[in-house]
Amino acid sequence: MVGAGIGGLVTASQLAAKGAKVLVLERYLIPGGSGGSFKRAGYTFDVGASMIFGFGEKGHTNLLTRALADVGEYCETIADPAQIEYHLPNNLSVAVDRNYENFISTLIAKFPKEENGIRAFYNACWQVFNCLDAMPLLSLEDPAYLAKVFFKAPLACLGLARWLPINVGDVARKHINDPELLKFIDMECFCWSVMPADRTPMINAGMVFSDRHAGGINYPKGGVGVIAEKLVSGLERHGGQIRYKTRVTKVLLEDGIAVGVQLANGEQIRSHKVVSNATRWDTFGALIDSAHSPKAENTWRKRYKPSPSFLSLHLGIDAAVVPPGFHCHHLLLEDWQQLEAEQGVVFVSMPTLLDPHLAPAGKHILHCFTPSSMEHWQGLSPSLYKAKKAADANQLIKRLEALLPGLTNGISHREVGTPRSHRRFLGRHQGSYGPIPAMRLPGLLPMPFNRTGINGLYCVGDSCFPGQGLNAVAFSGFACAHRIGADLGINPWALPA
Repeated sequence: MVGAGIGGLVTASQLAAKGAKVLVLERYLIPGGSGGSFKRAGYTFDVGASMIFGFGEKGHTNLLTRALADVGEYCETIADPAQIEYHLPNNLSVAVDRNYENFISTLIAKFPKEENGIRAFYNACWQVFNCLDAMPLLSLEDPAYLAKVFFKAPLACLGLARWLPINVGDVARKHINDPELLKFIDMECFCWSVMPADRTPMINAGMVFSDRHAGGINYPKGGVGVIAEKLVSGLERHGGQIRYKTRVTKVLLEDGIAVGVQLANGEQIRSHKVVSNATRWDTFGALIDSAHSPKAENTWRKRYKPSPSFLSLHLGIDAAVVPPGFHCHHLLLEDWQQLEAEQGVVFVSMPTLLDPHLAPAGKHILHCFTPSSMEHWQGLSPSLYKAKKAADANQLIKRLEALLPGLTNGISHREVGTPRSHRRFLGRHQGSYGPIPAMRLPGLLPMPFNRTGINGLYCVGDSCFPGQGLNAVAFSGFACAHRIGADLGINPWALPA
């Protein structure tokens, strides 16, 4: 396994639990990738977002709960009463309550003429979610699995097939007319897909817009990095191994078949199967040279492009700056025209409102990030790079004063990350968050699964079906482990309960 992101760790731990001999090779010091945590000056900061899906207790969409349980692990979580509070143009402010009816009532109060459309749109999302929640989510590349799951839940399978080629914008416009409400739906999508509704698959939206009310947003006690740490513990308990500070530079091929990997120090490790948790740009561009890259990957690159990376601030702030009733997660946009612009939307999380032990007494963590493309950070001298980091961070903090007056003078710890930081520490192409459509595509149909055009080589993570987000890459991990298990003949006959 190349890389210890959440998708890779779910794949590895699932295979180890089935009896496979598994070795994970991670270039950094800690597991989790953008789903990891790091410590500074008494703070435990999450590398990426702290808005976590997949920790419910019922059904089949609680993939993080299930992944941990399958290897004998459990993560204590803290329920978040709201998914997020939006602060949008024209003083449109909406908090997404954990209770579905409370959220719908809040939205209807903002757009009373659209009550029927609001209910119809979000009911369609529930239809998608109910289909997903009715079946074990494993590899769609395994005909035996598809036959078993169709026998178990035929209506759910047919319902899911109906939604696969559809994007959110098509459904929203079918039911909603108000242009500002349609922009709100764009923001509901952009919050986690970094795309407006027209380019966001309905399958993903059905999961997110419903699971936040079904399983809820639940923060792992101790920080997001605890998820990866517990997956590693489960992996090792089942005989798997992980090696840190181990950079893979090449996938070894013999007669067109993947037979192992080569490390930066020249060491070669042979294996029956190779799994890459790197992005597809890094896998078929660095680990596999262009001469051996399958034609399907060239097609994929025409359909998808890297999303922007982020300018990230990890701040320690005085608790006195935070007003009573402040939510953990916020999203700020002052001008609708800036939705997809450089440093347009600002994402904010304050996980210490849920777990105060992540910061020293009297302090809070404020993690904020805004989309930023690598092109704006390349070609800078060290002094210009340092100056741009400081200037852009100061401008971002100034914008955050709209939510937290007095913030500038309340900062006691500050760290700034750029796309170059994301590329360096996470090993991701251009520091990208993940792939986004380069054109309007039919839902999730063009997204590749886990097998590649090279025999013995598999991919897992956000470059595979169903895309970005911890719960989504966990889905990819379950699917990848199941497909490999089918190829190795180690899968149990029965579907998971």
